[in-house]
Amino acid sequence: MSRIAVNTKSAPRAIGPYSQAICTDTLVFCSGQIPLDPTTGALIDGDIAAQTRQVLKNVHAILEAAGSSLEKVVKTTVFLADIADFAAVNAVYAEFFPDEPPARSAFQVAALPKGARIEIEALALA
Repeated sequence: MSRIAVNTKSAPRAIGPYSQAICTDTLVFCSGQIPLDPTTGALIDGDIAAQTRQVLKNVHAILEAAGSSLEKVVKTTVFLADIADFAAVNAVYAEFFPDEPPARSAFQVAALPKGARIEIEALALA
């Protein structure tokens, strides 16, 4: 089975010793994405809706670079700095996954890198 690291300039560079994603013959493991601007590497300004939208754009770019797509996502994990943002996140999430959304878990966590309010990781079919 092959194992290939994904690296695209269409999404933010990894901020640590990890790959944006790892592809195998059948799956794409997309690392957790926070709302960083791919051009500047800085956290975007905006409310939780804007941050969620940027995170999902970043996930989308990585999946495309891996030869996959949002339509092939089978599982996501959402990490929230404040679980009270759950409804607002759901509204944006539904824009990106309108039909047959993937399985999902969501958790409130103590803190996220760079002060982000949300992080999302994804598992997709290759």
